[in-house]
Amino acid sequence: MVAVASRTRASKSRRVVREPASGIKPINLALQGGGAHGAFAWGVLDTLLADERVAFEAVSATSAGAMNAVVLADALTEGGREHARERLAAFWRAIADAGKTWSPVRPVTDAFGRALPVEQSPFYWMFETMIRVFSPYQLNPLNFNPLRTVLEKHVDFERLRATEGLNVHLCATNVETGKPRIFNRDELTVDAVLASACLPFLFQTIEIEGQRYWDGGYIGNPAIFPLIYGSKSCDVVIVHINPIVRRGVPKTAPEILNRINEISFNSSLMREMRAIAFVTKLIDSGTVDEARMKRMLVHSIRADEVMTSHSVASKLSPDWEFLCKLKGSGEATAAHWLRDHFADVGHRSTVDLQEEFL
Repeated sequence: MVAVASRTRASKSRRVVREPASGIKPINLALQGGGAHGAFAWGVLDTLLADERVAFEAVSATSAGAMNAVVLADALTEGGREHARERLAAFWRAIADAGKTWSPVRPVTDAFGRALPVEQSPFYWMFETMIRVFSPYQLNPLNFNPLRTVLEKHVDFERLRATEGLNVHLCATNVETGKPRIFNRDELTVDAVLASACLPFLFQTIEIEGQRYWDGGYIGNPAIFPLIYGSKSCDVVIVHINPIVRRGVPKTAPEILNRINEISFNSSLMREMRAIAFVTKLIDSGTVDEARMKRMLVHSIRADEVMTSHSVASKLSPDWEFLCKLKGSGEATAAHWLRDHFADVGHRSTVDLQEEFL
């Protein structure tokens, strides 16, 4: 069994909310990015979709999380929860198939046919060396991106913009100003998703309305503030991809780069969590009237021990077996969270904000 992080537990929040008459609880989703590790969130979503006690009001997402989000939103509009599960599976299968042709990181096997870690692949190190020397404008002057083809095939963006349903907020980073740009449901295009997932060492900037964008993970992974201001539900369920805690001090160059990557892509989320913790403390102390400030109930679907077993190099791995393994981890972690914390939704945070972030 995959365990949810041990520090996840009920906070001291005094908020008590009446159960919806239907027994269905609306939540907001916050989906982190993390390349192929986004398959973990696929597993989480699959489990949540299978539990009809949970309803989705809004989703804020970045990078791979943005891809999960648009597939989810479009599928729910077209055919409901079971259809969404099928569409997510088809999308990740298409990612794996595209990776067989286009991924610069190919899985290698040992003499017994067993898959070796990505970082042991000579293809990976050749690729790493090249992107440290040459930019995507040199390596890929035609700006070809196989993700565009997959997204266009699996998401009807015109339908998504024209219909109502799950509120979607995707974060990208404005290259020139360093500010976040949030693309809402009525603004969603394939370019908006690619902007949210534009790693600058791999892809040229994405231009939208005269502005240039890189991956949203640098400024909001994911951005929480759209869920505070744009949703009725106070519950935010964060699906973590990048581990917050990694025990031990990294000493080799790959270990150091790996930890830098994790800290960098968690930094924006940590800042927003500290702000939420501060406001919650003000409300609890009576310093601020709860009618004037919105109390957020924060939940975390997180498996640091699982995710720390996968290096940053594996974020580039499109291997289907690896993606399914990550999905299974996400399913188990989400099932564990539902069993332990569903009753808390609508009543209290299940993350101790004071201990975790202040």
